[in-house]
Amino acid sequence: MTVQQLIQALSQLPPGASVLLEGDAGYSPLGAVDLIHNGTGLPDEVLLQPDMTPD
Repeated sequence: MTVQQLIQALSQLPPGASVLLEGDAGYSPLGAVDLIHNGTGLPDEVLLQPDMTPD
């Protein structure tokens, strides 16, 4: 999925909805979005990171 596809998919959802990431241990709220620059001819990548603050 590209950033453009992600933005299009998210634009169809309620703006107040929480974004959760599914993982092995269940669901985590989205905590950060990082851009990883690839200088090797590969496209840049976006990393979605879970919120790691304790409950």
